[in-house]
Amino acid sequence: MQKKHPLQDMLEPAISELGYETVRILTIGQANPTLQIMIDKLDGSDIVVDDCAKVSRKISEILDANDPIKDKYNLEVSSPGLDRPLTKVEHFKRFVGNEVKVETGVAIDNRKRFRGVIESVDDNNTILIKADDVEYSVPFDAVSKAKIVMTDELLQKYVDEHPECGEHLIEE
Repeated sequence: MQKKHPLQDMLEPAISELGYETVRILTIGQANPTLQIMIDKLDGSDIVVDDCAKVSRKISEILDANDPIKDKYNLEVSSPGLDRPLTKVEHFKRFVGNEVKVETGVAIDNRKRFRGVIESVDDNNTILIKADDVEYSVPFDAVSKAKIVMTDELLQKYVDEHPECGEHLIEE
């Protein structure tokens, strides 16, 4: 199972209160670290810069008041992007049919890395991934890291849903 960030319990309620889902909280680097917070809208609509700024201001208030990070750091609030991390079982359910990369903490059928399509997620939170024409049952609790794979199909779907982006994003 993916580890919970030490600041998650402090920050996640405020993010939720603003109407966002916390996708991931991660500290990157050691000297002058970056606290990276990925957010998504609860209704699934697109994150824009104003959303990130709103969450960033609230998180800054909380961090300034509680001072949980003793040294200098950078705060980064962003959308998860198209090749987003999958950190909750709900994410796997939402993205059934998408190609993913999944790493597990324990071997499943003699492997710990899978690249394939999410076929389904059952009531026991077991993710069915089809990789190399083989179906693998991966318990969500075994997942240590997962993300959507950027594909031409995924990018085309985004362009189709966002005509304002224009076709210049897709090269023939």
